[in-house]
Amino acid sequence: MMRNNEMQTTFLSVAENEAFARVVIAAFAMQLSPTVCEIADIKTAVSEAVTNAIVHGYEGTRGMVTLRASIHDHALLSIEISDQGKGIANIQQAMEPFFTTRPEQERSGMGFAVMQTFMDELSVESAPGKGTLIRMKKRIRSRDMLENATHIL
Repeated sequence: MMRNNEMQTTFLSVAENEAFARVVIAAFAMQLSPTVCEIADIKTAVSEAVTNAIVHGYEGTRGMVTLRASIHDHALLSIEISDQGKGIANIQQAMEPFFTTRPEQERSGMGFAVMQTFMDELSVESAPGKGTLIRMKKRIRSRDMLENATHIL
């Protein structure tokens, strides 16, 4: 798989930077000519991952969140969001829809379910005291359709 481009940015784990991450990933993904729906899906998934790092990873303390993205074969967007926060003791339980450790904050427990819904692939690596790494992939189908249409003409 050929890597065509990549980027990385690191930012403080404050709520205001969730919007920053959405804008950064949208700007990076634009080189793939995604549809409005594809860009919305990507921004939503990144938003959920960054929010999880801020709210659950650092739990009111501050740390750094890293957003990495790369483009492969001119159509596949790979995204990683990592923190060095408290980590997740039981990843399988955390990924269950409606599971939340913060019901008092009216958290829905749907973060991982949203990421799975909007992305083609999702994996989570975490250990207590070591932080969390979320990997997501999204194939930009509009690019595939555009290239196929060009071959037909």
